[in-house]
Amino acid sequence: MRLPLRHIRKDGWQAIAGIVVIGGIIGAILIWIVMPWYTRFSQGVTVPELTALSYDQAVATLQEAGLRVGIAARRNQTNVPPNAIIDQNPKPFSIVKPNRRVYVTVNAQSRPKAVVPRVVDMSLRNATIQLENSGLSVGNLRYESNRFRNTVLDQSLIAGDTVDKGARVDLVISDGLGDTRVRVPELVGLRLPEAQQRLQAVGLRIAEIRFQPVGEDVVPNTVLEVIPDDVLLVEGEALTLIVAQQQGTLEEAEREQASVEGGTRDSLP
Repeated sequence: MRLPLRHIRKDGWQAIAGIVVIGGIIGAILIWIVMPWYTRFSQGVTVPELTALSYDQAVATLQEAGLRVGIAARRNQTNVPPNAIIDQNPKPFSIVKPNRRVYVTVNAQSRPKAVVPRVVDMSLRNATIQLENSGLSVGNLRYESNRFRNTVLDQSLIAGDTVDKGARVDLVISDGLGDTRVRVPELVGLRLPEAQQRLQAVGLRIAEIRFQPVGEDVVPNTVLEVIPDDVLLVEGEALTLIVAQQQGTLEEAEREQASVEGGTRDSLP
């Protein structure tokens, strides 16, 4: 028995309408329920600041925020405690999806070591080079009176000890002056060589010799003035001498000055 054509058409449109309704319901479920749950679009999380935290603290902080941790790298950094976070990705305060993995760079647990060299009795320059070659650096400088200028008198770390690379070594440096005060001998009226010898005998030095033209009644190379004119000076200090010079005696004065300066250099520490 054949059904009327209008019944067939009616049933077909009903089927199509049913499919459309069911499809719309499924689409609405996907759009409004499934997709937000899958992407968690409405649940963005702010990445916390992890730098300088220990690794364990960073893990706990991320878990509390609903995130996970991943180690991107380990490297040594001397100014950060061992096992501390050096860097992170994503950066702090970024907005990410929940359960996102935050990759961190961790300071290595063990730091490179260095053996402390002995730098006592070295010049400050040589001590600095020696420490830097050993992976260390110069820390604070403290000056003490000693006649050997810019010489290392003491160091804060014991020579031969093993310490972290990058450690700072404090140094005690000589200021070039003794801690004893000496009486300046009477020099005015003496010839230059004799004045130089007397200064050496009491631990003083000649910083500069200035020649001053005088008349024929003054003996050439005679000390006319001493600068400073203090009676007491600290051992190792240097003085300036004003010395007489006559016309026609320049060559002799220069010879004596060269002799004095040569002796002065030999006497310097």
